[in-house]
Amino acid sequence: MAETPSFDVLVVGSGASGLAAAVSAERAGARVGLATKTTLQACNSAKAQGGIQAAFGEDDSPEIHAEDVMRSSHDTADPRLVEVLTSEAPSAIHWLEELGVEFTRSNGGYRLARCGGATRKRLLQVGDRTGHAITKSLREAFEAGSGTVLPQHELTGLRPSENGWIASFSLKDGSVDLATGTIVLAAGGRCYREAETRGELSTNHPNATGEVTRVALEAGAAERDLDALQYHPNGGAWPRTMQGYSIPETTRAYGAVLLNADGEEFTDSLGARDAVSRAIFDEIENGKGVLTPDGRPAVLLDTTRIAPEDAEISLPYMLRRYRGAGIDPLAEPILTYPVLHYQNGGLVIDEHAETTLEGVFACGEIAGGAHGRNRMMGNSLLECTVFGRRAGPAAAQRAA
Repeated sequence: MAETPSFDVLVVGSGASGLAAAVSAERAGARVGLATKTTLQACNSAKAQGGIQAAFGEDDSPEIHAEDVMRSSHDTADPRLVEVLTSEAPSAIHWLEELGVEFTRSNGGYRLARCGGATRKRLLQVGDRTGHAITKSLREAFEAGSGTVLPQHELTGLRPSENGWIASFSLKDGSVDLATGTIVLAAGGRCYREAETRGELSTNHPNATGEVTRVALEAGAAERDLDALQYHPNGGAWPRTMQGYSIPETTRAYGAVLLNADGEEFTDSLGARDAVSRAIFDEIENGKGVLTPDGRPAVLLDTTRIAPEDAEISLPYMLRRYRGAGIDPLAEPILTYPVLHYQNGGLVIDEHAETTLEGVFACGEIAGGAHGRNRMMGNSLLECTVFGRRAGPAAAQRAA
């Protein structure tokens, strides 16, 4: 074994939640290590396009946001975690802005959109590359601090020690044990691996294989709702280069609707994700879907109803990708089909993001409870930021 270094807080995962936890722990005075399976840039969070929710509208409030979360989860979310998530959303946005994130604005305020399952317009965006903007700013903030980056470190084991925890990692050329006072697990979910197993498409980064969840369970952590995987209602179905691409749900926020083969609307296009995905599956099973040129099932997403100015401001990346493939979404409907997207459940945490194992914290997709069994869009990046900001200082304090 290699020589064992020591950290106050060791963060596993370099997506938005891990970066937020690492930045917050370092600013709380902790010696922080950030371990990532491959590179610091490789994560699901950077692929998140649609936006991040926070109640800024004059007709909105954190309480209404919380009601929307509970309803979308079919009352399976943990109300304590939901209250934290929604009440701290505005301050989380301001924190991200302090780190350099520039959210799209209009008419002197944020450009807010209504997303699926929401009763108010509260989705903030950075065009349609919100996750990229957030992870870039968080990564730069961490790299500007005194924390240590540990790339090519794949977590293989976790065991308690006299002064905290020992984390075992597989490296390209061997293995290493790292001693730490506390550990923050922020390595995301397992939907890429699950999609491969099912023979389906996924929006996820190839790193989303779930081994960190397994390690935590083997160490004795409790879990909830791990069977509840979410489909993104609008995966790209054609052309081939767009298969598995998550068409931003803001397409529907700005007027796009789902149509069957007969050109009929068959569902509330701004419904909750599970309801919209189920409606698409049902429509296809009832023989009212269409086929892609390579024989895959699909329905139509009529993006021609989106005002060009809205598309240019809030959907530039999508337009560029489709137009590059020879399809103009503002001139013709596009083909869509649900794709495996998100692990709704995960490790049980409390309001400070601590798991049932003392000194082991979890935030982001690996943690369960804040979304229950069905997540609203725009709440993933929010959960990463809110609970990452909570996990970092809490882990630093426990390690002190």
